[in-house]
Amino acid sequence: MSTATLNNQSKAVVHRWSQTLIPTTREAPSDAVMPSHIFMTRAGYIRPVGSGIYNYLPLAWRSLQKISAIIREELDAAGASEMLMPALMPMELYKDTKRDQNYGDLLFQLNDRHGRATALGPTHEEVITDLMCGCLTSYKQFPLNLYQIQTKFRDEARPRAGLLRCREFIMKDAYSFHLQLDGDAGLNHTYDKMYQAYTNIFTRCGLDFSPVEAEAGPIGGSASHEFMVNCENGEDTILVCPESGYAANVEKAEIGNRPHNWDQAATSEVTKHHTPGMPGIALVAEHLGTNAAGMLKTLVMRTVEDEPKWILAVVRGDHDVNESKVRDAVGASVEMADEKESIAAGFVIGYVSPKMLDKTEVTMVIDPDAINHGSWATGADEKDHHITGFNWSRDLPSAKDKAIVADIRNAEAGDPSPRADGVSLEAKRGIEVGHIFKLGTKYSEAMGLSVLNKDQKKTPVIMGCYGIGVSRTLASCIESSHDDNGIIMPAAIAPYHVHIVTIKPNDEGVLDHAFTLAQELAESGLDVLVDDRNERPGPKFKDADLIGIPLRIIISSKAIEAGEVEFKRRTDQGKAGMVSRSEILQTCLDAIG
Repeated sequence: MSTATLNNQSKAVVHRWSQTLIPTTREAPSDAVMPSHIFMTRAGYIRPVGSGIYNYLPLAWRSLQKISAIIREELDAAGASEMLMPALMPMELYKDTKRDQNYGDLLFQLNDRHGRATALGPTHEEVITDLMCGCLTSYKQFPLNLYQIQTKFRDEARPRAGLLRCREFIMKDAYSFHLQLDGDAGLNHTYDKMYQAYTNIFTRCGLDFSPVEAEAGPIGGSASHEFMVNCENGEDTILVCPESGYAANVEKAEIGNRPHNWDQAATSEVTKHHTPGMPGIALVAEHLGTNAAGMLKTLVMRTVEDEPKWILAVVRGDHDVNESKVRDAVGASVEMADEKESIAAGFVIGYVSPKMLDKTEVTMVIDPDAINHGSWATGADEKDHHITGFNWSRDLPSAKDKAIVADIRNAEAGDPSPRADGVSLEAKRGIEVGHIFKLGTKYSEAMGLSVLNKDQKKTPVIMGCYGIGVSRTLASCIESSHDDNGIIMPAAIAPYHVHIVTIKPNDEGVLDHAFTLAQELAESGLDVLVDDRNERPGPKFKDADLIGIPLRIIISSKAIEAGEVEFKRRTDQGKAGMVSRSEILQTCLDAIG
């Protein structure tokens, strides 16, 4: 961080520890498992109010304000304008998009005193689209990009990990509006600008992050990227190609070419086995004398349309079907079929075999890995029964002509890279802090947002959506940057840049020297916290490590007499070093820079 950058921030401050609220503690919360939750509570950054609901105490709030300031600077530079929408929204806004059904129990719903159904906003696509229906009237108004930083709500069933998975959180969401995809006014151009803005934001926040290809999830849309903080404790898996740089989350990651051969020689006869009371594929496989990789998993799905069609998705038993990939393979949105409807149609759920391809009107999609074996175990299309010895070419030759072979499973580490021949995907862990989407016309068509274009033709508005978890960014930073003693905050978003620790502050001249230096630092653009408490040095140093301010200056009467101060970076191991009083200002500026 340069001196110029520091001077461009709001006026730097000097705060006394004794006059702010920093309730440090030596004990971790009983429900805390993740380091960020443990250290943010112990360091006095947050305190719980209820399940998944937190007070942001002064240290956390200062960091959140700095993250927000970086976001505002970069989004304003990208051409976006800030606004604010309400947290409370009428449920009738969801009547056209039906997204309340997609959110399900995650959506906080309540009735006001007049019986009107309302919800606390998890995101604001419907609110902003409804607003634009009354504001966008001419093609001359495009492109438009609006954002807000606001509290959001999701009724998580099991809030956990402090600010990483809570019910009330701070989020930045932005929405762009266009009448075309390409060109300076198009969605693609704005999407690229927002991608760069996000890269700038997380770089400036001092985070080690990776942009990865992603699925859109309940918001919907087409192209999508997540911004993931790289972290060993991350809750999400990222698959990367070490040669090409390709990166995607598990739900989106493609798998490279996997040749398949229908003409595998049968190695055994088909044998039926009684398999009662065996939930889960592992128990069945053990009973049949094989393993999950030697079994076929056949899932019954349906297309989401007026006249839904039956889909059978076949993968190896140790793999998971990816609904989005099945959608792409069949060219239609799909979902898991209702069990009662499936049974009525003749499917024996839990025991379905690929042979249903010849027994009913279905579209079958098979993953390549589910073909290359001569003898499979699979369901027997009969309750409590499985078969072994199934062979595609002998027992279901029609599949070669009728079935679709496609990548329909979640990728795993070790799978071939889709971008580099002979290279395998590698797994990393990360925490999602940002997500950008090309929404297209999903919401504008549902809610009637259209404008006359240059040719006076009514055109549905094309939208983009861009989110950042502000409070989640703070937690992710701490999750990826700490040691056994506490938090290690990057300078750009640390509550303070410099932590002055006084030794025996009641000794003559110690506090005067501390505040004189603090003022000099503040006039140079540095935020300073002065620990003026009359405590023993040991607890003060432990607290200093715990709260994680980047730079520490120790002032004592002995150091004052020598014309020096002790100086230490939070990342330094061992004792502090001595620096001349006349040089400490420049030392701090150089260290922050």
